[in-house]
Amino acid sequence: MRNEYAPELGLSETDLAADWHEQFARWFADAVAARLPEPNAMVFGTADAAGRPSARTVLLKGYDAEGFVLFTNYGSRKGADASANPYASLVFPWFPMHRQVVVAGRVERVDRAETEAYFASRPRGSQLGAWASAQSRVIPDRAVLDEAYGAVARRFAGTDPIPAPPHWGGLRVRPESVEFWQGRTSRLHDRLRFRLTGAGRWAVERLAP
Repeated sequence: MRNEYAPELGLSETDLAADWHEQFARWFADAVAARLPEPNAMVFGTADAAGRPSARTVLLKGYDAEGFVLFTNYGSRKGADASANPYASLVFPWFPMHRQVVVAGRVERVDRAETEAYFASRPRGSQLGAWASAQSRVIPDRAVLDEAYGAVARRFAGTDPIPAPPHWGGLRVRPESVEFWQGRTSRLHDRLRFRLTGAGRWAVERLAP
């Protein structure tokens, strides 16, 4: 199965914004305007202390010049990986636009105030779910999860706002490289990468497809 991309598509060095976060903002706005399903969905790749990789799709909840933020149970597999081996990758797969953005960098926890502010903005059901689920742990059946949710709902009945669980919070990926990939004909794609140098500056590089 193969798609041939449109010949008029392309990405040149003169098209790029001055920095990676402005370029990402442009492409993210394009993805939203194109009404892609969940344009903030991204593949979050991690590895454990032994280097064994894992990946999953998560939702981007914020970005700025400091990096990309997602939220999770710190006891989950991705949370444990981020603690043991604090480097990760992100991929934004905007297939209908023949684009992807590939990020690599260091992972850190966001401060507690940022976590609590985001948690307060979540729907109540999602807040309860964060308390109820021991994410990534083996459970015997669905009934265990439903019972845990019911117990949490009773515990916090009449409580508003629900506090953020102590084991739940944000992760920020601080980029060391951000690649903007634009599909082209004959598989000769455009790949332009912002890479953080040892001098703390960002270099722009073209990669062979």
